[in-house]
Amino acid sequence: MCGRFASFTDAQDLADELAVAEIADDARLLGPRWNVAPTDSVRIVVERPRREPLPDGGTTAGEITRSLQVARWGLVPSWAKDPGIGARMINARRETLLEKSAFAKPLGVRRCLVPADGYYEWRRLEAPPGTRRTPKQAYWIRPAEGEVAAFAGLYEFWRDPTRADDDPDRWLVSTTVITTAAADGLERIHDRMPVALPRQAWDAWLDPSVDAEHASALLENPSAPMHTRPIGPRVGNVRFDDEGLIAPDPEPRDPEPVLL
Repeated sequence: MCGRFASFTDAQDLADELAVAEIADDARLLGPRWNVAPTDSVRIVVERPRREPLPDGGTTAGEITRSLQVARWGLVPSWAKDPGIGARMINARRETLLEKSAFAKPLGVRRCLVPADGYYEWRRLEAPPGTRRTPKQAYWIRPAEGEVAAFAGLYEFWRDPTRADDDPDRWLVSTTVITTAAADGLERIHDRMPVALPRQAWDAWLDPSVDAEHASALLENPSAPMHTRPIGPRVGNVRFDDEGLIAPDPEPRDPEPVLL
């Protein structure tokens, strides 16, 4: 699974990299993060019709525009009774997207990219003789070419029934990161990895006219090569959020570090 990642690239640089036309104010103001955890606010890239004003004060759907928005990490289905369920839906398995009611509809109509500079994973090591506690080695995993990773994601809108119709916070936007079986050596660290879509798949993945079946096929393409490095254990504590988290571990616990 992908339970922690980092997103510290500047919003405008992300917009340039991902061909984003508009940056929402809250997305521009969201600061750099080296330890993004479930239920945190994250930036997502979506394509939706621009809302155009009408003379009577209302709005209508305009041109489809690619924009950088903010969502809460952990998808909250539209039918959920409360948003707490989102903490258990930070990831969606590629193999069962169409089987899960929470993910099947968004796969067809609400797909997004979740930009990340990299993610964290923990490798289980052999327990020392005479102990039961399994030690783990933390790893920082990022695109080998140093570019921003575009994780395949889904997003959803949830209406808070306790808020008034004119309350601007009545709608919660949430997102999930799609994962698949780990490959290209990453399976030595963990059996799952986030789907990092290649650049040539971005347009089709975001295109709202592409149906769920064709979108699902895009997830079968191999991800770009990843670079790995063992890092210190501080990343396991959400209180730590600084660039030192991705520094190499000078004395890794892993007796045979996975170096890709």
